[in-house]
Amino acid sequence: MDLASFFADIDAQPWADLQHAYGSAADVPDCLRALAGESEEAASEAISELYGSILHQGSVYEATARAVPYLARLAGAGYRTEDLLVLLGGIAEGGADDGDSDEAACRAAVVGQLPLLLTTVDAEEPGLRRAAVWAAAMTGAAEQVLPVLHLRRKTETDPLVRAELLGAMAHLDPSGTADAATAAIGADEPGEVRIVALLACVDGGLPWGPAHHAAMLSLLPVNDLVEGRLDLERNEPLQYVVEELLRRDTDADRDAAYTLLDGALRGADSEARAEALWAAETACLLSRSAPERLAGAVEAMVADPADAPAAYSLLAKLGVRAAAAAPVLARLAAGEGDPADRALEALVAVAPDRAAPLLARDLGRRPRALGAACGFLFGGAAGASFTYDLELLDAIRTRLAEVGGPGADEVVRLVNLLGAWGSRASAALPELSAVLPLCPGAVPKALVAICPPEHRGTTAELLTAAARTGPEGRLAAAAAVRELTGETGPLRAAVAARLTPGGPAVREAASLAAGLGPEAVALVPALRSALSDRAGDRNIPQMDADVEIAAALWRITGDPEEAVPVLAGVLAEVQPMWLRWTFGRAARAAARIGGAARPLVPALEGLLTEPMQIPSAVLALHAIAPETLDGPRTAGLLLDAAEQDADAETALEALVVLGPDSLTEDGRRRLIALAERDLRVRASGLEPGIAPADERLREQAREAARTLAKP
Repeated sequence: MDLASFFADIDAQPWADLQHAYGSAADVPDCLRALAGESEEAASEAISELYGSILHQGSVYEATARAVPYLARLAGAGYRTEDLLVLLGGIAEGGADDGDSDEAACRAAVVGQLPLLLTTVDAEEPGLRRAAVWAAAMTGAAEQVLPVLHLRRKTETDPLVRAELLGAMAHLDPSGTADAATAAIGADEPGEVRIVALLACVDGGLPWGPAHHAAMLSLLPVNDLVEGRLDLERNEPLQYVVEELLRRDTDADRDAAYTLLDGALRGADSEARAEALWAAETACLLSRSAPERLAGAVEAMVADPADAPAAYSLLAKLGVRAAAAAPVLARLAAGEGDPADRALEALVAVAPDRAAPLLARDLGRRPRALGAACGFLFGGAAGASFTYDLELLDAIRTRLAEVGGPGADEVVRLVNLLGAWGSRASAALPELSAVLPLCPGAVPKALVAICPPEHRGTTAELLTAAARTGPEGRLAAAAAVRELTGETGPLRAAVAARLTPGGPAVREAASLAAGLGPEAVALVPALRSALSDRAGDRNIPQMDADVEIAAALWRITGDPEEAVPVLAGVLAEVQPMWLRWTFGRAARAAARIGGAARPLVPALEGLLTEPMQIPSAVLALHAIAPETLDGPRTAGLLLDAAEQDADAETALEALVVLGPDSLTEDGRRRLIALAERDLRVRASGLEPGIAPADERLREQAREAARTLAKP
């Protein structure tokens, strides 16, 4: 290779004008030079930098396509060939097959290097063959690539290359590879090939039968069998098979998935059970029937207490359906240190009645279990709270009173528990009052919840004093005074103090002002002055605050002349994805104004193109100009949003508002499916909250279906 000519060609490209993940691609030539240099360390660093810049987390850019021919020339000349073939495959994988986008240009650029890739499929080194097979498959050029792969497979003897060949064929032609995959699951093939064959059978849509079941169980643990593969999407085969079977959403495939999991969870090999536990956790996040279907294997999971810790995370997801594990968890939770805390954390979910006394006995040294107990407030069923226990109440009181005891984070958790218990925790009023200065934002609400009638006066005096001092917690304390006594003076004063233009609490203060209604008329000048400068660059918190101010002005004055232009200014902003929640809030505020917000109709109609914005926009349009909505079409959009988990709760609310005449028979079927299907609708968010949130959504869908049913 004539490096001088090669480098001159590189230097002739306008790299500084091209873009990659970090902006200008002016650094790409140095990386290409390092790849051809003598320093192994510099070449390795260059590969790493290219993965970070031109193939950043799977994304490609305009500079990526320009770099492909140079990467291929280096690979063909023997410079870091295997590494560069894998990089080219990754670029092709991140590309697209058509259009004029950067992705399409990148895919086309790698397709242009197929002569190099297909020639290397017959290289002497197995590693080169594997890299070339994978990279060629990622181009998606089945007509050119498949004949070469089929021919190579007839003579290939290396197990890893054979596995890569079968996986590549399945990627390019899933259904056409099904017969070859079925023939390769038998015991006469190496494990590396058999596991890829099982994955190919799933990808090819084949029914999962007894032979597949037996082969998978015989191969467990299987993760090591794919450790050397370049296909990262299928690097946990048992989890992948279970997920794909569940996504088919048929009774037969669900039965196959759970029969497979049950067998794997009951296996004798600890590594195999660990893989099964992870696959079972995935099932719980994906399938509504998972907790019930997996409960039968619980006793097997914890038959040996030494193995129980590996199952804690799954047991927590199974919740009360894992009650059979409670005795083992209780014994482990009665121990010392972090191991006992982890066991108690699981017991909180499985058997909260048994967990509460154990938590009480060593409250200060059980942070995980305390966090799980507080999780009932945020991830559990609506209105749920952790089990009330007198011994635990006494322990919380003692803990709050300890000198140098709990830190602020722990106090917040303890306070939230007390508040959730309400009047049953009234004995803790002295301790809760004492920690008000430590957590002024969280304590006022809890004080209101637990305060008995005979102590409302003294508690209100305490909170009134807190509402007058310092910025932290003033609003919370003043709002609590109003709830306890009905007195609004402290709240009006606190709100006025926090309506500082650009201040951190403007949104909260405006929301509280709105709650006061006409009684807050004296706050109108302060609300006006707190509006952001619409002529300048506003950030999202400022726009959110403006929405709340507009809502407050309307609620207080009843005059839309000020509120509507503010909302119009927010809705007129450019619509990047991160503004969708702000637009939703603006639409909600417009809905409360009703017909007087008619000037906002065009902007609200513009929101109907984005699933996350559709539900709130429909509610607003229905309140402002219902004649603009076509009922069946609008219901279809709302069902689309709900099925995509795009503000699904609001979508169901809007469906009910539209009424039964808006639903076609297909719409009714889709609504019932949202409630009764096995696949979860809610699939995003923090793991502990996914299943409970989905159950709440399921009940909402059922109620919506009942409400909208034809007489």
